[in-house]
Formats: sequence, structure tokens, C-alpha cells
Amino acid sequence: MSYFVLIYYGLLIAASCVTAHYKMRAPFMMLFSLTIASAFFGLLGGEDWLWGITVCAALLAAAAGLAYSFREFLGMVLKPDASFAIRSAPLTASFGLLVVLVYVVAAVFAPVIAPFGEAEVIGGAYAPPDDKMILGGDQLGRDLFSRLIYGARNTVGIAFLTTMIAFVSGTLLGLVAATVGGWVDQVMSRIVDTIMAIPQLVFALLLLTIFGANMTTLILVIGFLYTPLVFRLARAVAGNIVVMDYIEAAKLRGESTWYLITREILPNAAAPLVAEFGLRFCFVFLAIAALSFLGLGIQPPTADWGSMVRENATLISFGVITPLIPAAAIALLTVSINFVVDWMLHRASGLKE
Repeated sequence: MSYFVLIYYGLLIAASCVTAHYKMRAPFMMLFSLTIASAFFGLLGGEDWLWGITVCAALLAAAAGLAYSFREFLGMVLKPDASFAIRSAPLTASFGLLVVLVYVVAAVFAPVIAPFGEAEVIGGAYAPPDDKMILGGDQLGRDLFSRLIYGARNTVGIAFLTTMIAFVSGTLLGLVAATVGGWVDQVMSRIVDTIMAIPQLVFALLLLTIFGANMTTLILVIGFLYTPLVFRLARAVAGNIVVMDYIEAAKLRGESTWYLITREILPNAAAPLVAEFGLRFCFVFLAIAALSFLGLGIQPPTADWGSMVRENATLISFGVITPLIPAAAIALLTVSINFVVDWMLHRASGLKE
């Protein structure tokens, strides 16, 4: 047994005993669970697996430290009400906010951050990482790091614009259907049911094949396909509000439908709709990446994380993890947004820890 194994288990057991002595329930459960998991995986994979667990634990600890520091920073610079809300947020939510902020900065300042142009060929095909290209080159010799940065602008930016189109149109139609009711609600609901009956990916592939796989068509097609989902939620939320007494009082005062939607219904439906925006953005983001991977999304030479995975997939058979970096960027953003959305839903529900 090596010194690493002895020190590894010694530190885990000592830390578990200290947290148990001081009645620190959450840290004790985490450390003791890690000790049991390490013993199990250590028996299966030996010291190599323990090194892997150590690296993962170190990354999680670093992420928790960054999230805590970022939460404290926001608590100091924001106004008192917002500061209290941020300080009461879990570390997962602050970590999600930090990741989203990093992605936004990368997308906005891509030309400044990226060392090379989006389509600039600077080396050989599949060039290994070096001082000039820290992640190596792609199949044409373009810098993968630069294309990863530009991919944040293209993939995230297009997904945000598409989500805005779907969200605004779906919310507006859903609120109108719930407020007006009658045959208007029935007609709109049946049209939405018909669209939702068709598998989204198949429908998207069909529409993009017919109208062409350019950026404008991609945005309109994905926005059209996700509008019915937002419509269903907005209609359901508004349906519980339009029966309230204050809505009936507004109708008796002679208020218009637009007034009812904007002044009475929308403010009371804002919390679930904002949370839905975050979730819908994740689905749109993944849909665009999937279509790009299939070759019908964002077209080259525009950098896109989905197409980057497809273009460099050959490297995986040689044990190179470079194609997994764009996939990891997609997964990290999706998980981070879900962390933030979960926190927002928790706050909107009025639940306490």
C-alpha cells in the first residue's frame, strides 16, 4: 500500500471524526459517504481510481469555493433586498450564476478574448496543443480554443434569440387564450395540440430540409416548434388567475383585454414564466446543438459547439478528449441554468429550507 493511499484514507477518516465531534451534519455525511465510496472504488480500481476521486473532489471543492466567494461578492455590491436574496441562495445557484456570467462575458467579448479569428487557419490538421494553440487544431488547422470562444457567442446567442421569440409569442398567445376563452381558446388549443403531436426533431429536420439550413430559418423553425410548449404553460398559469375576484372586478370596471393581460395577469404569472424561460432556453440550446451535430444547424465556417463535436469526433478513437470539450461546455451551461431555475422556483413557491 502506497503512502498516497495511507494519507488519503487518514485525512478522510480524521476529517469525518472532526465534523462528527462538532455536530457538523452535512460535512460529516459528505465526508463519510466519500470514505465509503473511496473504499469501494479503491478495491475495484486500485490507486488510479483513488487519484481520480481525489481530482473530482478537488474540482468540486474549488467550484464550491468559487461559488461561495462569488455569492459574498454579490452580497456586498448589490442593494440590501437583492443582497439578502443572494446570500440566502444555495451554493449551486451562485455557481450557476457565475457560470452564466462567464459565458455571457465570453460571448460578448469573443473577438477580444479569442487569440485568433473564428475561421483563421493557423496550423496543420488536428495539430496537438502547443504554446500557440492551447487546445490544438481542428480538422482544418483552426484554433480550437478560439472557435470554442466564438461558439459561445453563436450557440448561446442564437439560442437566446430563439427562446425570446418562442417565449414572447407563446406567452402572449397563451394569455390571450386564457383571458378571452370561448372559441378563441378552443381553436388555438387545437392548433397547438396538432403541432405538438409531431415529434419535434423530425419536424425540425423536415422544415430545415424544405426551407434550407440557414441561420434565419433555424431561428424561426426552432422558435415556431417551441412556441406551443410555452403557450400551454402560459395558458395553464393564466387559467388559474382569470377566475380570481380581482379579475372579475377589473372586467366589471370595463377594462380592456390588453389591460387585464398586462396589468393583472402577467405580473401574477411572472415567477413561473421566468423559470420556464430558463428551462426552455436549455431545451432550445440543446436542440440547436443537436441539429448542428447532424449538419442542419449553424453552418460552417461559423463556430458552433454541436458542429465542433461532429467535426473532431475522429480524435476520440485516438484517445484525444478535445471533441469532448465543446460537449462539456454544453453540459456545464445546461446544468448551471437548471441550478438557477431551481432556486428561482424555490423562492417563487414560498418554501423554506
